Amino acid sequence: MRTLFYLIIGILFGITMYKSEAASWFRIYEMFRFESFHMYGIIGTALAMGVISTLIIKRYNIKSFYGETVKFIPKEKGFTRYMLGGIIFGLGWALAGACPGPMFTLLGAGFLPISIVIIAAILGTFIYGILKEKLPH
Repeated sequence: MRTLFYLIIGILFGITMYKSEAASWFRIYEMFRFESFHMYGIIGTALAMGVISTLIIKRYNIKSFYGETVKFIPKEKGFTRYMLGGIIFGLGWALAGACPGPMFTLLGAGFLPISIVIIAAILGTFIYGILKEKLPH
């Protein structure tokens, strides 16, 4: 039953991404050229919702769907680590013309070339898993 629930949430998320044009290469291009507020509004709204949701989860000790306590573990701090990761993420976003969020939305909308980006993202994640311990902290 949970799988069906997750599938429905995923479908609604994909529809929202597509209808809001967050999956549009042209909207992303406008954002990087500072020609439109559209994507900044979407990202800002998502950020605000994430902060509010996190505060609510922490304050009211809300449990996960599995009934487990949600734990927020602080990440290690390190300028080099986050700067390097941000550069790689940004370059991938610029090369692909899509943030990782709408990749499957674009595939579902029939943009088949995005499958190359999905394969590259999976490969990059795999390589990161292998090299994780050797990367700067």
